[in-house]
Amino acid sequence: MAASPAPKDFQFRRLQKPEEFRAVEEVDRAAGGIPEEPPIPTPVQRAFQDNGGLVVGAFAEIYLAGFAVGFLGWDGEKLYLYSHRTAVRPEYQNHHLGFRLKTHQRDEILRQGLDEIRWTFDPLQSRAAFLYLHRLGAVPDRYLVHYFGRLGGEGGENLETDRVRAVWKLQDPTVVARLEAKEPDRAAEEARFRASTPLLETELDDHGLRVPTSVSEPSGPSATLEIPFDLGLIREHAPGNLRTWRHATRDAFRAAFDLGYTVDDFAVVSPDHERRSVYFLRGPPAPAPK
Repeated sequence: MAASPAPKDFQFRRLQKPEEFRAVEEVDRAAGGIPEEPPIPTPVQRAFQDNGGLVVGAFAEIYLAGFAVGFLGWDGEKLYLYSHRTAVRPEYQNHHLGFRLKTHQRDEILRQGLDEIRWTFDPLQSRAAFLYLHRLGAVPDRYLVHYFGRLGGEGGENLETDRVRAVWKLQDPTVVARLEAKEPDRAAEEARFRASTPLLETELDDHGLRVPTSVSEPSGPSATLEIPFDLGLIREHAPGNLRTWRHATRDAFRAAFDLGYTVDDFAVVSPDHERRSVYFLRGPPAPAPK
């Protein structure tokens, strides 16, 4: 295995050679994002790349460290890039490669004359939510229940494949500000956490891991929706709580969206020295006076 280089040594570019597309399949398997979902075949990648889509990679010398694969989407009104999958080898995941791949993807798409990228992700994945919402400024606008149906064979926990759709408006001032920000404002995040209405009440279980105990509709100008800080720990130590988390967050997201709330940020806060992951939601604007 190649030694992990310093971030300045990575090269970002479109993939061109068949062996580079095959390396995407290898990186996809190594990243282990959705074990039941097969890697994207080389012919499909080539079809995307040569027909308006985009397959970009981050290279450490000649080794592919990460990739982002997307294709053109059309919703009847707007043309955009649908970013199907982004993955980074485990040994390179502390080099901010996910962020750098997405910003490179953004630059390439702006050069193609488009101004929006969309994708879906599992709302229980804290690391993905932090990258997509807080660092990139994408906005979840739709909750998709059991989106892919059942993945994988019989057995295992087979967590229902709920997703949220993220919309990344590439030239929005909020997005530009997020991309230029250096560090989170921890004090402001903690203050907002304490001032917001929680949609989920949670408590610690016998393993010291949080589990939802109740769900409430949002109220007030700001609300929080908690998810596991580390979903992997729950898979390992309390797999019976996975279904509880999925259904509680599903109910909370759907209630919030139905009432006109929007997700505008994500943070990891540490009240009482315990790290907790939360979505921040903002209520609908007050009606204009008559």
